[in-house]
Amino acid sequence: LRFDEKVRVVVFKSEVKGVFCAGADLKERAKMDDAEVGHFVKRLRNLMDEIAALPVPTIAAIDGYALGGGLELALACDLRVAASSAKMGLIETTRGLLPGAGGTQRLPRCVGIGIAKELIFTGRQIDGQEAASMGLVNHTVPQNNEGDAAYQKALTLAKEILPQAPFAVKMGKLAINRGMEVDIASGMAIEGMCYAQNIPTRDRQEGMAAFREKRAPQFIGK
Repeated sequence: LRFDEKVRVVVFKSEVKGVFCAGADLKERAKMDDAEVGHFVKRLRNLMDEIAALPVPTIAAIDGYALGGGLELALACDLRVAASSAKMGLIETTRGLLPGAGGTQRLPRCVGIGIAKELIFTGRQIDGQEAASMGLVNHTVPQNNEGDAAYQKALTLAKEILPQAPFAVKMGKLAINRGMEVDIASGMAIEGMCYAQNIPTRDRQEGMAAFREKRAPQFIGK
């Protein structure tokens, strides 16, 4: 996905009705010794980092339970859509654990420190409506009979992104992600560098030409 230039948006969904991702298999985890657990969680954290580093926009379609590592997977995505009936939570403290695949870092960046601490300290599960009210998800939708309402909304969102200039979208994602980790002056410099990379693109010229000619632009990602 990282190197396939035809990919413009990635949507993460589950094939299991009622479950987005239920997190780690604790029965499997119980058979591991301490060293194996540490290695497992490190690999999981690296996987989430790889997902977060995908250059194109990513959308998590949460149509059911997203617990523990499952919510961490959703947090690694750029955008999240949930069914109102979905259940989400970093429930690790209820099992004698703490989030270890990015949850302690990505949740506070998403919803703020106070709310993140409350959710992690209590291990509380929240539904899609609550998640939307605190900014954990971008949209919440009523579940449908097929059980894929969040996925359908995610596809609608993806189709809004698809017509836009691919390289500009990638640079926008990079500028936001890098800029959020530094002071605003450094962030402005990062934006400037990303913008400079976009200036010589054919898509920028196409966007200007389409505006002058009063037509829809045809972007090619170059």
